[in-house]
Amino acid sequence: MKIGIIGAGQIGGTLIRQYSKAGHKVKMTNSSGVEKLKSLALETGATAVPLTEVVNDVDVIVISIPLIGVPELPKSIFKNVSANTVIIDTCNYYPIRDGKIQVIEDGMPESIWVSNHIQQPVIKVYNSILYGSLVNSGLPKGTESRIALPISGDVKQLKTLVSTLVNDSGFDSLDCGTLQDSWRQQPGSPAYCTDLTLAQLKKSIGKARKELLAERRELGLKYILTHDPELWRDNVEYNRKIYESDLDS
Repeated sequence: MKIGIIGAGQIGGTLIRQYSKAGHKVKMTNSSGVEKLKSLALETGATAVPLTEVVNDVDVIVISIPLIGVPELPKSIFKNVSANTVIIDTCNYYPIRDGKIQVIEDGMPESIWVSNHIQQPVIKVYNSILYGSLVNSGLPKGTESRIALPISGDVKQLKTLVSTLVNDSGFDSLDCGTLQDSWRQQPGSPAYCTDLTLAQLKKSIGKARKELLAERRELGLKYILTHDPELWRDNVEYNRKIYESDLDS
């Protein structure tokens, strides 16, 4: 597939590496400018291009930037995107970084907010895994302990296509419903950064409680801000403790 990736940070940069290794043709862009992507281009074979070019002639677009940066994306860049092009949203809402967004505070799913801003449908995935897990925990298909990632969106065939990319990254996937249902994989849910297998994810996804998301998101964020990010396995275990009542069978 031909893939354009907006954002080359921890998640975006990892996807650039994984997709390129899987044989996809990748274009990438970054708010810091394409000059800073030279080493990543040499490493992966991906092509660094300006923002206005990253969405042209691609099958998939990945938005992997801080949520607060989404309104700053020129709406015109998506104007001529084909209806057959899949747009993946990996973003998460953190008020400490993004400021308070009242409609999200009032219950609008984060990816609905993203979709409204870019005026295009999106598929939500890769938001629910830590960078360390994304880099280090991928396993071959069929491995019993393989981690599964939730996928939400309104078009089943597009979610099926995205699941092939998730597989290329080394993970199983679970169709978790429409974009309106995507709150079940947001920060604060038992699916968020707990590294569950497909069987575990199937059990936990329906146990998310919307009214608890904000409180539990802040508990998880407090841990991230006060602990070594390299100890990502400890972070996963901490998140599991937060959600253990939801994960009980």
